[in-house]
Amino acid sequence: MKLATIRTTTGTAAVRIDDDTAVELGASDLGEFLASADWRSVAERADGPRHDVATLDYAPLIPRPEKIFCVGLNYRNHILEMGRDLPEYPALFAKFARALVGAHDPVVLPAGSTQVDWEAELGVVVGAEVRHATPEQAAAAIAGYTVVNDVTARDFQFRSVEWLQGKTFERSTPVGPWLVTDAEPGEISCSVDGDVVQKADTRDLVFGPAELVAYISQLITLVPGDIIATGTPGGVGHARKPPRYLSEGAELVTRVEGVGELRNTTIKES
Repeated sequence: MKLATIRTTTGTAAVRIDDDTAVELGASDLGEFLASADWRSVAERADGPRHDVATLDYAPLIPRPEKIFCVGLNYRNHILEMGRDLPEYPALFAKFARALVGAHDPVVLPAGSTQVDWEAELGVVVGAEVRHATPEQAAAAIAGYTVVNDVTARDFQFRSVEWLQGKTFERSTPVGPWLVTDAEPGEISCSVDGDVVQKADTRDLVFGPAELVAYISQLITLVPGDIIATGTPGGVGHARKPPRYLSEGAELVTRVEGVGELRNTTIKES
């Protein structure tokens, strides 16, 4: 089952996406919808207003998540690429909701940065409240998967040992196009102007989705609509010799097999 948040003439709406039709679920966005304890059964039987899938305008999947956790250095090949040892615990940082854009929205290159990089990531969406979760409880709390690109201003990121300042520029992080509740994520890839710059298997993750939910739930209560970006594989521009970064007008395509695709064009911050 695929669920999304779309823009309509009157605002936004949570929808279930069928083959060629999107059916409204009775909530203004997917974050609101997931807060209902019986969201899965409601989504399966929903029969609200319908939209042609070909005309959909995707909003950020969860427009206003309570929390966005991101994981650094979580693919074995990327860790080796960056010259680091495999971590004992996940490296966590955060983003804020204003960083998010939809699956086909422009990605804004932040003013003041000349080193904006791509990071294709598998996104996990929480579907139930969990605290101090066991691995089994963590797995059950996952609503499903989505696609994220953790677009990063490297020059800001490395101004200090804390990464947040390079990670949460406004309108920089596409998420979507939908949440897949029954996905088996496979290959992850990123291309820039048709050039494949990242390709890996999501099974190369050091810490998998359920492990991350369980670990983060030791720190804070996770609630429906929270997003976890699970980390990026090797192939980022900053690690290339010479480095390569995003420029205005670049077409950024991010895919996760079995989940979906983001297709965004970069623009300068006005």
